[in-house]
Amino acid sequence: MSEPQPAPDPRGTAPAPRRMRPAQLLFEPPEATADPEHFFGLESLEDPGALLGRATELTLAFRAAADRATEFQAMAAAQLTDPGRFDRLPLAVVAERADWTEDYARKMVEFGHSLLRSGSTVPPDLD
Repeated sequence: MSEPQPAPDPRGTAPAPRRMRPAQLLFEPPEATADPEHFFGLESLEDPGALLGRATELTLAFRAAADRATEFQAMAAAQLTDPGRFDRLPLAVVAERADWTEDYARKMVEFGHSLLRSGSTVPPDLD
């Protein structure tokens, strides 16, 4: 199945280039996580080339996951502070829940609004 492509920008600007899909993050089995030296099997790789390759894949995957999680945080913050919601939350409450400063929360809400306006994918439970 192919990746969905972003809709054309009505202002005529080209969409940002899509990033390469990172390596899939796999959850480690519970017995492996009990060993503090175990990290996605990297400790068992003896070939430095293979170790560099797999460690790089994991680094890219974690970065992509962190970026995507941040986008979802921003969209959720924007929706939770929306004045149109009867149950909207004050910015201070959102900041406290996310362990942010109020200034950072304000910036995240603005970022979330821009993502929502651009048609970024919103998780179903946030609609």
